[in-house]
Amino acid sequence: MRVLAVSGGLGLLYAVALGAGLAASRTLPWALGAVLPCYLAGLSLCWKAPGHPVARRLLAVGSWAALGLVVRFTVAFLGSAAGWVPGPAVSWPLLLLARMVDVVAAVMVARLLALLPDGREHHPYERVALRSLWLLLAAPLVVMLVPMPLWLRLRLLVQPEAWMPAVGAGLLVVRSVLDTRRSGARNAGRWRTVAAAAFALFAGRGSMRLFRMWQGDDGPAYFIGCALGALPYVVVSAGLVYGAFRHRLPGLDFTARRSTVYGLLWTIIGGWYLGMVTALGLTASQYLPISAAVLVAVSVTMLCQPLRRQANRLAARHVFGVRPSNFELLVQFGTTLEHAYDLTLLAPQLAVSLQEWLDLRWVRVELGTSGPGRLPSADGTAGVPPDGAGSSRTRVGLCYGDDALGFIEYGPKDEGRFTPEDRDLVETLARQAALAVHNARLNAELSIRIEEVQRQASELNASRTRLVQAQDTERRRIERQLHDGIQQELVALVAKLRLARNQLCRNGDTVYTTLTELQDDACRVIDGLRELAHGIHPPVLTDQGLAAAVMSRARRLPIPVTVEIEPSVRPARFTPDIEEAAFFLVSEAFTNVLKHARAGRVTVRIGRAGGSLLLDVSDDGVGLCPTTGPGSGLTGMRDRIEAVGGELSIISRPGDGTTLRARITETRRETTDV
Repeated sequence: MRVLAVSGGLGLLYAVALGAGLAASRTLPWALGAVLPCYLAGLSLCWKAPGHPVARRLLAVGSWAALGLVVRFTVAFLGSAAGWVPGPAVSWPLLLLARMVDVVAAVMVARLLALLPDGREHHPYERVALRSLWLLLAAPLVVMLVPMPLWLRLRLLVQPEAWMPAVGAGLLVVRSVLDTRRSGARNAGRWRTVAAAAFALFAGRGSMRLFRMWQGDDGPAYFIGCALGALPYVVVSAGLVYGAFRHRLPGLDFTARRSTVYGLLWTIIGGWYLGMVTALGLTASQYLPISAAVLVAVSVTMLCQPLRRQANRLAARHVFGVRPSNFELLVQFGTTLEHAYDLTLLAPQLAVSLQEWLDLRWVRVELGTSGPGRLPSADGTAGVPPDGAGSSRTRVGLCYGDDALGFIEYGPKDEGRFTPEDRDLVETLARQAALAVHNARLNAELSIRIEEVQRQASELNASRTRLVQAQDTERRRIERQLHDGIQQELVALVAKLRLARNQLCRNGDTVYTTLTELQDDACRVIDGLRELAHGIHPPVLTDQGLAAAVMSRARRLPIPVTVEIEPSVRPARFTPDIEEAAFFLVSEAFTNVLKHARAGRVTVRIGRAGGSLLLDVSDDGVGLCPTTGPGSGLTGMRDRIEAVGGELSIISRPGDGTTLRARITETRRETTDV
C-alpha cells in the first residue's frame, strides 16, 4: 500500500504541475475535481485503517486515476510543447490505452460501491458479477476491430464506462436488500437507502454522459461532461470520509480530530470547485477572446463561491454538529437555571453545558456564598482539567456587586480558537449564573427567616397552650378550695347555728360556748376567703402597686425574706399586665422555695434599668437537679414573662441555691389575662 500511495501521489503532483503549464489542457479540471479528492480521501482512510478493504480500494482508485493522468498529460505535453504529432499507428494505441485506464478506474469504483460498507463479499453472486465487470476491458478492442463509421467508433471508444458507477450502486442495492432479509440489521436498511439514492444519481449521470457523447464534446457539453465525470469520485470520497467519521464503518475506527475530517472534506469540496471553475474557464476560452474568457472565469468564480460556501457550511454542520446561536444558548441556559436553588445541580449542569456549547476541552465551575444565608459550596467539572499551573486556562469570576459568588474556569477549545464572541458568551453566562446564585442566597436567607418565624410561632402556640392549661389548673384549684374548704366550713357553721338554737330552747347555759365557737369558725371562713381572693388577685397590688404587694407577700412567708427595692420603683406604677406578671413571678418563686428548695433565706431585688423592670429572686437552697432541669412551674413563669414581652433566665447549681432573673420592658402592651 505504501508503494501505491507514493506512486499515486507522485503521479498526481507530476500531472498537476505539468497540466498547469498547458493553457488549453482539458484534463486539468478532471485532475483537480475528481482525482485529487479521491486520492486524498483514500490516503486518509488508509492512514487510519491500513488493513481495511474499503480504505485500500479507495486509495487504489485515486492512485490509478493519478497514473492515468500521467499518461494523458505526457501525451498532451509532447503534442503541444515538443510539437510531436503521432501517426495513426501510434495515436490509436495511445487512445486505446487511455480508454482502458478509464475503464479500469470505472470498474474499481463499481467494485468499491458494490462491496460497501465492509469491503467483503457476502453472497455467492457477488464474486461472479464483480469479476464479470472486467470483461468491459475488451470493449475498446471490440470497438477497434468491428467495422463501423469513424464518428461512431470515436464516440463508443470515448465513453465505455459511463454506466459503471450506476452498476456498482445497483449491486449495493441488491446486497442491502439481501442483508436485510437475512439478518434484519438496521444498518443494512440504512445502506439500502444510501445505495438507492446513489443508483438514481449515477444512473442519471450515465444518461447525461451518453447524451453528451452524441451531442459532441465542445462548448457547454464539455463543462457538463467534467461535472458529471467527477461526480462519482467526489460523492464516494466525501461520503466515505463522512461515514467513517460519523457512523463508523465496520472495522474502520476513524477517530481523527473533527478539524482534520473537516479539513479533508474542505479539500475535496475545494478541489471539485476549482476543477469546475477551470472547466468553465476553458469552455469560455473556446468562444471568447482571452480577456473576455478571463473575465468570465472570474465572474463564474465569484458566482459559484456561495455554492462552495454552502457546501463547506453543510460539511461543518455534519462534522461539528449544529451549534445553536448565542440567543438560543442563553435560552437553554435559562432552562438550566431552573435548578439554581440547588447549587449541587447547577454547578455540574453549567459545566457540561459550557463544554458542549463552546466545544471546550474542560470546564470547572465552583459556586458558593458567605455571610448571612451562606450556601454550601458546590463544584462541577466537565472534562479532565490538566495538572500544573503552566497549563492554559482562563478564569471568569462570578460577582454580584462586591460579593464573590464563585468562578468559571475553562481550558482551550478542542477545535479552533477562542473568538471574542465566545468570550462575550462566557461573560454573559457568568453574569446570569451570578444572579442565579445571588437569588439562591436570598432564597436561603428567606428560608432561614421563615424557619425562625415558624419556630417562634410554634413556641408562641406552645406558650399559649401552657397559659390556657395554667388558667384551667388555677380554676380547678379555686374550685377545690371553695368546695373542700370554705364550703365545708360554712356547712358546719350552719349546723352549729341549728345546734345553738336547740340549746337555747333546752338549756341556755351552753349557748355561750357554742356561739363562741361559731364566731371562731366565721373568722376562719373570712380568712380563707381573704387568702383565696389574695391568691386570685391581691387587692394591695391594685391599690398600692407592685412594691407594696411584694412586701405584703414576703411578710406572710414562714422563712426570712429580704426585699431590696430601688427608690424609683416604690412609688412607680406599671401597666396591669406587667405588675401582675412580676408579682406572680415572685409569688410562684416563694411557693417553689417552700416546696422544693429547703432554703433558709430568700432575697428579692426589684430595680429599673434602660427602660426595663428588673426582678431577682434568689435563695440559698439545694438548687435545681441537673438531670431533671426546670419543671412545669418554672416553664409557666417563663411563659408568663414572655407573654408581656420580657425574658426570664434561671441560674442554679446543685447545693448553691437558685436565682430567677427577669427583665420586662416598660413599654405599654396589650393586657394579657394570665
